Amino acid sequence: MQVHRFEKVWLGAAILLIVGFIATIAYGSVGVGVGMVDDSGGQISAEEVQNGNTDTPFDDPGVVKTGDDKYTVYVVARQFQFVPGSGDNPIQVPAGANVTFRVTSADVVHGFSVVETNINTMVIPGQVSEVSARFNEPGTYGLICHEYCGAAHHTMGGSVEVVPPEEYDMQQENIDQSADDAQAQEEADQ
Repeated sequence: MQVHRFEKVWLGAAILLIVGFIATIAYGSVGVGVGMVDDSGGQISAEEVQNGNTDTPFDDPGVVKTGDDKYTVYVVARQFQFVPGSGDNPIQVPAGANVTFRVTSADVVHGFSVVETNINTMVIPGQVSEVSARFNEPGTYGLICHEYCGAAHHTMGGSVEVVPPEEYDMQQENIDQSADDAQAQEEADQ
């Protein structure tokens, strides 16, 4: 059987394209460290998260300093807001710090994506998703839900405010002072 020269060229080009596509997929799934959501962040009862009685930091979500330039942000996603993160309650972290987001859902599957960063994960009820990043530049980053979670899904958003470390420390001192003043007032009232 005689195969025409042009058919051999096209057959070779097709085989090269197939091998190239397979190599690209293999590199994309293994080479750059992309992984699926797993339970490495832990498990938690979604019902207890919804009721606020988990005896974990998810009962009072927010930013917790865990070491020198290390912070953990506990976030609860619920229809149709991130707590903290939505409305007048943005997530504030200092620039240059290593930030780990631990996110869980109180109701349905949500998405957690910080725009202009590599932070992007699914938030599944009963699971704790954990992602880490370093914000080097001060600024405001959008926070969106990228998984359809109900009729008002399009309104579910928020922000992460990255502030200079000095400003962040000053804000934390003011918050601590306000808490001390409130506690002193409460004790005086008793």
